[in-house]
Amino acid sequence: MSIDNNKYKRLLLERQEELLTLITNHKEDVAPVKLDQTSVGRLSRMDAMQGQAMAEEVKRRRNHELLRIKSALERITGYDEEYGYCVKCGETINEKRLIFDPSIVLCKKCANREN
Repeated sequence: MSIDNNKYKRLLLERQEELLTLITNHKEDVAPVKLDQTSVGRLSRMDAMQGQAMAEEVKRRRNHELLRIKSALERITGYDEEYGYCVKCGETINEKRLIFDPSIVLCKKCANREN
């Protein structure tokens, strides 16, 4: 298989930079919610707690994606040239799939089996 590793490395590095910027710019989103009922009403506190939980989940997902990107970059720069191949069956991952998500590790067939 002829994969343009530089192309995918560039896509991964761009997404990594984007995620790091988002994480840096949104640190205030996960600030603790004040539970003092005298200064904030019950519904406002509930909204704030829900917003905080959502912000924490977004942060968790971004960090998870960063780990996947790091792993993909290691596969690209590795000597055994395992980038672009399914980690389960070893078959080539379709290029459209890699363009959609360059950090993907499963071919379509194995991904369908997972679900």
